Amino acid sequence: MTLTTTGATGTAGSTAPAPVGPADARPQTTHPASRAGRPGRLQRLWRGADADPSWARPALLGLLLVTLVLYTWNLTASGYANSFYSAAVQAGSDSWKAFFFGSSDAASSITVDKPPASLWVMALSVRLLGLSSFAILLPQALMGVATVGVVYTTVKRHFGAAAGLIAGVVLALTPVAALMFTFNNPDALLTLLMALGAWATIKAIEQASPKWMMIVGVFIGLGFLTKTLQVLLVVPFFGLAYLIAAPTTLRKRIVHSLLAVGTMVLSAGWWVAIVELVPASARPYIGGSQTNSFLELTFGYNGLGRLSGDEIGSVGGGGATAGGGMWGSTGLFRMFSSSVGDQISWLIPSALILLAAGLWLRGRRPRTDLRRAAYLVWGGWLVVTMLVFSFMAGIFHEYYTVALAPAIGAVVGMGAVEAWQRRSSAVGTIALAAATAAAATWSFILLSRTTAYGDWLRISVLAVGMAAALLILATRWIHARAVPFVLAAALVAGLAGSGAYAVSTTAQGHSGSIVTAGPAGSSRGPGGGGMGGTPPQLPGQTGTTQQGANGTTQGGPQTGGTGGGMGGLLDASTPSTAVVAALSADAGSYTWVAAAVGSQTAAGLQLGTQLPVMAIGGFNGSDPSPTLAQFQQYVANGQIHYFAGGGRGFGNQNGGSSASSEISSWVQANFTSVTIDGSTFYDLTQPLQ
Repeated sequence: MTLTTTGATGTAGSTAPAPVGPADARPQTTHPASRAGRPGRLQRLWRGADADPSWARPALLGLLLVTLVLYTWNLTASGYANSFYSAAVQAGSDSWKAFFFGSSDAASSITVDKPPASLWVMALSVRLLGLSSFAILLPQALMGVATVGVVYTTVKRHFGAAAGLIAGVVLALTPVAALMFTFNNPDALLTLLMALGAWATIKAIEQASPKWMMIVGVFIGLGFLTKTLQVLLVVPFFGLAYLIAAPTTLRKRIVHSLLAVGTMVLSAGWWVAIVELVPASARPYIGGSQTNSFLELTFGYNGLGRLSGDEIGSVGGGGATAGGGMWGSTGLFRMFSSSVGDQISWLIPSALILLAAGLWLRGRRPRTDLRRAAYLVWGGWLVVTMLVFSFMAGIFHEYYTVALAPAIGAVVGMGAVEAWQRRSSAVGTIALAAATAAAATWSFILLSRTTAYGDWLRISVLAVGMAAALLILATRWIHARAVPFVLAAALVAGLAGSGAYAVSTTAQGHSGSIVTAGPAGSSRGPGGGGMGGTPPQLPGQTGTTQQGANGTTQGGPQTGGTGGGMGGLLDASTPSTAVVAALSADAGSYTWVAAAVGSQTAAGLQLGTQLPVMAIGGFNGSDPSPTLAQFQQYVANGQIHYFAGGGRGFGNQNGGSSASSEISSWVQANFTSVTIDGSTFYDLTQPLQ
């Protein structure tokens, strides 16, 4: 396969505008006299558009199939993965009220600390297939395949099939993408929706279409209902690209952009309005907030607090500094650090080189140049998101960087083809050679941070990549038949390291709230989880547990508290058969079969029993839900059977509520403790005499 392309943009030096419509809408060559001459559906699926090279559609289908296999072959190894979200999925599959609000339990005591769009998808899958690891994680894997397809399609429109395939392969083999598309955090759906937003933006620019700009708004609005403000990081350059490049008047471009903003607000605002207008007594408490307000959650704990580090109720608090902190060091090179680099940065240097070269090569094109518009869409996404992640002082996890993966893939695919097509110029040749050398060199450095592959892989990557870079500089002097091998060597050198990490990632299970991609032995810096999702030790934490593929408990002692623990802050444990039986006994007489401090502790019990368990204080145990008075009233009403000892929340963190500590102390002082198969519970129907 070479990087030579035809079709959508014509030859390398052509200034003719690309066709407005999609490739598959162009006239097809058919027999003029009979329908018999038309290709069948399967044949059209295999061949693709007439303008595509013959290899393009089979290569795409192969890429999607390989991605599907990579993301699903060991899918259930993670068990319930992040039990925090799996418990909410179970609740949503059992109760439509819990489904709508994103409640942690079917009795809707409190929500998770995110809006519920990603939970909706997984809960519908569980309603269809039944509660299992496979039913929860399958939608995530399919989202990964879909994202690869969307990126391919978008890049291909104006750069050709080779560019689309490169972009898709880079995305599929990004380690953090292989992790998050096989895990149940909201980031999988968020990444897909942002990619769809880029696709719709390119369509809107082509046609100067208000309809397509409104579709962009819908995707961004749904992204907000997935992970609130993070989706807005892609908006500035989506809008800027349209304002610059759409082939219509400035007035219409502004009006169309305002329509997109309005549609975005409506697409997200309907749910927010309902949540804010429904009386607090008729809905669950908004987890992660201190005032039972989704708006506070959006702009505080999940919003500006992530930038400043002032997240009320968070563990650690205070944020990070340039010199280091709870969530790692901030600064321009954070994406290349020991804790983040091997997750996402493999091709960031190459992408930045190719982005700069692409913008330079398109610099004198007309305002409506569609290739330059594509660089603005994808390149702006990459640069803005990377800078925000690099300097945010609040809670930061390595897996957030999956949001960069589509942009990296797209820029590398577009820039590589652009540079190759303009190889007659010094800028094109030097940019492609420099990008190849940068990929090989940085991959060598990243592979040197682990002993998982020995020395052979990193040395081979460096040697092949540097040789390919030198030969690219000399392509005009080497035999034409050797050129495809040089280009193939450049691609292999650039993708071998990240591909090895991606395969290592999907080969094993991950569980808990902080997970990272890569093989055992890869470096982890401050704030980074270890292999297989093992979280770092946080203040006051004495041990961790993990849920294995078959639901068994792995790891060390339970985190402390009031006796034998049932889970930790960052992961849930699996209750024994005896515990499940005790909690399930006479369950119909109670609204909640148990209550526990911290969402992960409650999640383990809930997933084991498939019955409502109240998460006191939300994820960190620092939300004022319920208050001591409310909890006492629930107990007086006979609505809660057991209180789980050993639940781990950190309570009054960074200004958060101390209600969970007050409840725990009151329970211990007033109710009988019972030991069930080594775990401590308090029977709230048996007060001390």
